[in-house]
Amino acid sequence: MTLPSFQPGVSAKPERGFTLLELIVAATILSILTLMALPLARVTIQREREKQLRQALWEMRDAIDRYKDAADRGAFQPKLDSQGYPPDLETLVKGVEIQGGKKVRFLRSIPTDPMTKSKEWGLRSMQDDPDSDSWGGQAVFDVYTKSQGTALDDTKYKDW
Repeated sequence: MTLPSFQPGVSAKPERGFTLLELIVAATILSILTLMALPLARVTIQREREKQLRQALWEMRDAIDRYKDAADRGAFQPKLDSQGYPPDLETLVKGVEIQGGKKVRFLRSIPTDPMTKSKEWGLRSMQDDPDSDSWGGQAVFDVYTKSQGTALDDTKYKDW
């Protein structure tokens, strides 16, 4: 049996693939990039939930205002002690009969609070203190989230 002879200028075929060192370096770089992206993803998710909360609050407050405007115009007869505000959020969804027998709804459905994942909202009436967390049961003047969390701008969600 003869051994292959070494020929100068002719190299052996290089092996294909990655070395262990190259794999470790690539895994380390990938880990660092992932760790940098996680906080950004969390902030993006929180920002989107805050946007949804602002939209839900605006939608309900707009419905309350439209109900009040309709009551002030005399389109329907509100409760005497309500000052023209709805008795609850469900009334905005169910609607009220206006003159002429038509039913007017002010809200399609009560939005889900993106912070608490619930349809339970804090309510305030004209008689309640602006910072009150309890509702006296009178007509609904304002709504707020029951979340105790803090927003990205360091304000409390319930103060929105």
